Amino acid sequence: MGTAGVAGHFGRTALGSAVRRHGRRAALAAMCAVLLTGAGGFAGADPTPPPSVPLFTLTAMPADWQSRTDLRPVLQVQPDGRAVKRADAGAQPVNGKVPADVLAAAATEVKALVTVDMGTPDATDKGTSIIDYMPEARDQDLHLIVYAPELTDGLTDEQKASRKRFDDLFARLLNAFVPS
Repeated sequence: MGTAGVAGHFGRTALGSAVRRHGRRAALAAMCAVLLTGAGGFAGADPTPPPSVPLFTLTAMPADWQSRTDLRPVLQVQPDGRAVKRADAGAQPVNGKVPADVLAAAATEVKALVTVDMGTPDATDKGTSIIDYMPEARDQDLHLIVYAPELTDGLTDEQKASRKRFDDLFARLLNAFVPS
């Protein structure tokens, strides 16, 4: 299985069980805690944490990410467009804004992409790209995950096209960021 919304293909995983028991936001928080926890504990506190649950969170995890404790989203966008962006995990956050029209178009595209199969290449320890869309209505949360985004071997043309749409959306949100 490729990319799915939390209510979709995750239903067969431990995360899916957490989703059914505790709700999507609790499962997302648990997943983030797992990502940010290493042998030494939680990663350092974010100097400019967003004040509420972001509308969009974009995360790019590199290959061999399991041993890292410095992973953070590359972009978090609040419903009003306020955003925090990082060039990479160690970079200082930059505050800014993403235009409302870009957010509206991105929400529409996420809703379309959650229904397509992006495939899963036969590879291990590769990177992962994630777009989390969490509007105010909790039952509308969508989480798109592309495993090994740089690989296309073994994927159908349709899966490759779906991955390109995902990559284009990821880039469009990043490139729409305007620093304050």
